[in-house]
Amino acid sequence: MDVVARPAAWLIALFYSWTHSYAVSIALVSVVLMIILTPLTLKSTKGMLEMQRLQPEMRRLQAEFRSDRQKMNEAMMRLYQEHKVNPLNSCLPILAQLPIFIVMFQAMSGLTRRNEAGTFVPRFLDTSSELYRSLAGEREMRSFGLDLARTPWNAVQQNFGTGLVYIGLVVLLAGVYYLQQRMVSSRMSSPTMSATQAKIFQYMPVAFSVFQVVLPTSLVVYYFTQAVIRIGQQAYITRRFYGSDESLGRQAQAAGQRAREIAKDEKTKKSAPSGPTVSRRVTPPKGGAAQARPASPPAKGGRNWAAQVPRKKK
Repeated sequence: MDVVARPAAWLIALFYSWTHSYAVSIALVSVVLMIILTPLTLKSTKGMLEMQRLQPEMRRLQAEFRSDRQKMNEAMMRLYQEHKVNPLNSCLPILAQLPIFIVMFQAMSGLTRRNEAGTFVPRFLDTSSELYRSLAGEREMRSFGLDLARTPWNAVQQNFGTGLVYIGLVVLLAGVYYLQQRMVSSRMSSPTMSATQAKIFQYMPVAFSVFQVVLPTSLVVYYFTQAVIRIGQQAYITRRFYGSDESLGRQAQAAGQRAREIAKDEKTKKSAPSGPTVSRRVTPPKGGAAQARPASPPAKGGRNWAAQVPRKKK
């Protein structure tokens, strides 16, 4: 992990030599990474919209090959190849987030590594760099009045009043995440997503922000900058892919609506009875005359058997 954490620490040190601010340096690293990831995000968005545009055809194939999953998968692959759609394109930014988080966590933890005396012994840095000299032997990573090496949870435990400022930064991050996700969810259309799933999708980033209370405040600064940039990014995506009635986004929304109607019709057909219902009622209807049943002959040797046996005339 040192191999990938070292370039991140070097980039923070480079920006620190220009700005002499820990928070601004970390924010600039977030800007650089967002610039690198933006082409992947645009490609992912386009791929997701192309997949949504194929939803009616996908529903038809699922209904046609419901009993044969292998044939259904083969038909789906032919559909993707015909329209030159790659289902994995929509996953690229999501797959990139976890390794980037691990790299940044390792880099920030390395910069604020402490010795037995509780002072910083930074890792991943050249000892001649300004960032190393500013951190070595210190106990805090101060920027804008906040100790970026401290977690919000530890700040609250040490001093409740001061800790509220750290918690306020996390709450602000949650608000920005919520606004960003509202922009995304307002454009989404999926026939298979229930209202509950949509709510989970909308509030999941907010839950992730709550997790920040146990991470260094430096990472809160990093993710807050990233979230603000994403809001601008989503505004650009809305303008680019949803700007006109013939745009890819509008076509995907219309296709999603058709797919929902198809799914609704299929559900209605499944719940409808397959044929006329035959009444098997045995008892006579209420208030009606009971049909007479033919009397069965008495058993031989019974009480009435002798009376019904014809007698010979004398």
